[in-house]
Amino acid sequence: MREDEETIHNYFKRPVPILLLFQSSLNSNGRMKERKAVIAMGKRANSEGSVYQRKDGRWVASISLENGKRKTIYSKTQREALKEVQRVNHAKDQGIILPSADQTLGVFLKTWLEDTAQLNLRERTYIRYRELMNLHVLPILGNIKLQKLSPQQLQKLYKTKLDEGYAPQTVKHIHRVLHRALNVALRWGLVGRNVCDAVDPLRVPKKEMAVLNVEQALQFLAAVKDDPLEALYVLALTSGLREGELIGIQWHDLDLVKGKLQVRRTVAYVPKKGLTISEPKTAKSRRSVHLTALAIEALKRHRIRQNEVRLAAGSPWAGEDWVFCNSVGKPIDGSNLLRRSFHPLLERAGLPAIRFHDLRHSSATLLLSLGVHPKIVSEILGHSQVSLTLDTYSHVLPSLQEEAFSRLNDLLTNEQNPVAVTVAVNGDSGKKVKKMNPL
Repeated sequence: MREDEETIHNYFKRPVPILLLFQSSLNSNGRMKERKAVIAMGKRANSEGSVYQRKDGRWVASISLENGKRKTIYSKTQREALKEVQRVNHAKDQGIILPSADQTLGVFLKTWLEDTAQLNLRERTYIRYRELMNLHVLPILGNIKLQKLSPQQLQKLYKTKLDEGYAPQTVKHIHRVLHRALNVALRWGLVGRNVCDAVDPLRVPKKEMAVLNVEQALQFLAAVKDDPLEALYVLALTSGLREGELIGIQWHDLDLVKGKLQVRRTVAYVPKKGLTISEPKTAKSRRSVHLTALAIEALKRHRIRQNEVRLAAGSPWAGEDWVFCNSVGKPIDGSNLLRRSFHPLLERAGLPAIRFHDLRHSSATLLLSLGVHPKIVSEILGHSQVSLTLDTYSHVLPSLQEEAFSRLNDLLTNEQNPVAVTVAVNGDSGKKVKKMNPL
């Protein structure tokens, strides 16, 4: 049996009646001009496809798809073409979407963003993903065939962006979005591998975190005293909430008697849509946070002031339940908060020009410095994993280690410590002669 006949024989070991017809045409010299193998399979003949050889010697696999279009694949040999027919028909049987072999990375990314990412991401995250792809990836790699995308092309893209002056963190974010998109392509069977896995991760230099120390934190609290947004700033420093979580607090989320706050939503500004309400960042972000006495007292004073503003506003008041709102009861705008209140406040207090988010970092750093277990701090912050907390606040760990070993040394060497185990050792025999009961 010839090789091509054996290939055809092996491929068509199927439970459907098959007829393979070879059609040949001759030129004026009597040589074959085109050889065509048409696959006929009873009722499934129209959808199984055909394999034929072109004038240039290449073999073509042509298969009908569910949408009525035909998928054409070019191969060097008849064996390869028949295998392509088998692969595509198997994929059709499995319900896998089969795009044209000419589908580009640009077409896939646009489809992924609109049909998948937009349904599963928060609005601001989706907009950021779209911006990164439209500004950085599509203009350079958009016309590359999805199945032909190579690690070298990605590496060159990242190098180009760094040369253009973009921060390593931005380039790393581009890589993460591409990796997420191509993982979907891999699950859908559109590519054989995720080429992002073959690219070396970009190293991002760690910047020193800007946080308030104890003296600066006290200075900050003194500066916000009697400010219309005093309660917001006190909460930010003592609870570690994100800006959007703070703005998203409603009065029914608070229990000032038990001293608890339920984080249920976040409010953020979205271009062309204004302020939008969404779910917290992660599942762990939906959490219960204990309030300090300082925060409780600030919130009580804030409620009194808000009632006075609401009565003065009259009918224009929105009638909503927001804790931190503007003069008509709507949630405050984060950009206005920074520009009109937070930055001027820092300047008046003589404090460093930190970001609002650095109040969250300051809260976590102060808690860790007090010896609070990282797992507890992670729960307070709403981190998805305690490892994220440890990585983010690694600058605190050296001082904590020093303090821990100092306390261990005191425990083992302080003879006046009533809970220590005191062991006197006989220098000659090495036997224990006295032992106090440990805890």
